[in-house]
This record gives sequence, structure tokens and C-alpha cells, in this order.
Amino acid sequence: MTDIVAINGDEEEVLQIAASLERSSEHPLAEAIYNHAGEEGVNLLEVGHFKAIPGHGIEGTVNNARYFFGNRKLIGETAGLDTTRIERKLARLEEQGKTAMILADEKQVIGIIAVADTVKETTREAIDSLRKMKIETYMITGDNERTANAIAKQIGITNVLAEVLPEDKANEVKKLQEAGKKVAMVGDGINDAPAIAQADVGIAMGSGTDVAMETGGIVIIKNDLRDVITAIELSRETMSKIKQNMFFALFYNVIGIPIAARVFYTAFGLILKPELAGLAMAFSSISVVSNSILIRLFRPRRRNYISSAAPLVMALGFTSLFILFAKFSSRMG
Repeated sequence: MTDIVAINGDEEEVLQIAASLERSSEHPLAEAIYNHAGEEGVNLLEVGHFKAIPGHGIEGTVNNARYFFGNRKLIGETAGLDTTRIERKLARLEEQGKTAMILADEKQVIGIIAVADTVKETTREAIDSLRKMKIETYMITGDNERTANAIAKQIGITNVLAEVLPEDKANEVKKLQEAGKKVAMVGDGINDAPAIAQADVGIAMGSGTDVAMETGGIVIIKNDLRDVITAIELSRETMSKIKQNMFFALFYNVIGIPIAARVFYTAFGLILKPELAGLAMAFSSISVVSNSILIRLFRPRRRNYISSAAPLVMALGFTSLFILFAKFSSRMG
């Protein structure tokens, strides 16, 4: 929590009412306000008729008075109050990358509380790495456009989808998919779960909600966006090995079957007896397994030179082995 701005009342009253309301909320920003009130020694009040309004905020009654705490839409549409008088204060906070939330009762705006997500030092590095990998990045957030753009500027994201309601996040992912893009969605909250499920690849942060982690196909344990890069690199390495192994399986049969069928017997005197053919195929299986084991040498953001060279070395080695077996078979014949 970063700022408390009292409009009608004092700062302690604004914090007390807001923290009392947020005590019943599960949103991460609510936890920040609730914890700050605890640190300040503020006594919280009993809240009745609590109601969370997704994408807008919360409302509840304190001492028989009805209060609203959330964004402009909540105060304007639900509470029916005009926020024009405090617009400059809101804009100033939002331009600093803060989320400004308005506290009001049924008659007037009482105050503003600003909170801010702390941008990790590694986030900019992760975004830059994704850009180098030719992967487009988008920020999808329910926050207002000023705050979203301020945060996006800090971390180097140019595609920003702001003021997106929780139920619309999945629709935004679907629009990208309909444009022909393969989409990976990274999220941590209940509101992100539908979008994670809609994406081609769902990635949940380990510090997130159980719903998000159950929905995601990949869970980032250390809560570090650089691990998204690691997941992509490891996936590409794995797919590369699968393709190499499929090549080996086809390659050995293309070489071994004609030799065993005596196609090269007349021209080159090569033949492969059944017992040696079986042994050769066993060696081919060993090559596939050995090639797969080389994934153990994978290290994030480092080139696995041994793994890269292995397919060529194995192809030449086992081709020589097939020919050696064929010559041995010919001498036996």
C-alpha cells in the first residue's frame, strides 16, 4: 500500500473502513491493505452484507452504513456518485503505476487508497528474453489504462489490454487465437483461471490460487517469470529430441531392411543375417535412449553442445556399425 488520500474525513478513518471491508476479500491487493492496517495498529470493524463485484470492487455495511470500495465504475454506476472532483488525484496516482481505489458511502466520496504491484527485477529480463525469441508479449489486466501503461512501460511490454473484466480475459485470449496465434497465458489468480484454460498453454505461478494451479498445464514453482523462458526452452529441446528419435527409427530401417533383403548383395556383396540384424536393431534402440538421456544436460539459457552434436555422431557411428555387420555377415555367408 502506498498512499491514503482523505477527501471527507481523516486518513485513519479511510484506512479503518477500507481494511475492514477488504478483510473479507481474497484479492491480493486486499491483503496489502489489510496487512498495512495491522502494521498501523488500526482496529477493524465488523462488516455485514459483504459483496464482491468482479472487476469493480466490493461493498458492505459498517455500523449500519453502506460503503463502496473499488474503481470508478463501482462508485459511478453502483453507488451513483460523481468522481469528477477527484479525477486529478486519481490520474496523478495512476500515472505513477499505482492502482487507486475509491472509498465512498451512499452520499459522498470519503477517500482514496493507492496500492502498487512491485515489479520484480527479473521481469524486464524475462520480457526481453521473450522478445529475442520472437515471442510477442501482452499484458491483460483489469486495472485502468493509465496504471497498466505505466507498469507496461517499466517492463517493456507494448501490447496492453487494460480494464478487462475477469470473465472477458478468456475472450481476449480467444481473439488472439482466432487471429492465428498460439497463446500461452501466465496467471496466478482466480480471475485468470478461465483465460489459462482457454490458452493453448496454461502457465500458473506457484504462489497463485489453487484454482489457477489446477487449471495450468505448467506450474512455475519459484514465482519467477524467467522460468517461463526455461519452460519454453525445455519444451523445444524435448520436441527436438522427439523428432531426432523419429528420424533415427526411420533412418535405421531405411538402411537395415534393404541390406537384410539383399538389395546390395549383387553390387556390394553386403548381406545382413537375421541374428546380426536383430543385434543391429538393438543398438539402434540404444541410440534412441542415449539421445533422450542427453536432455539431462539441459541448462536454462545455455547451448547444449553435446546434445546438438549427438545426432550426427550417432548417425555416422551406427551407419558404420550396420555396414560392419553387413560385411561380417557376407564373410560368414
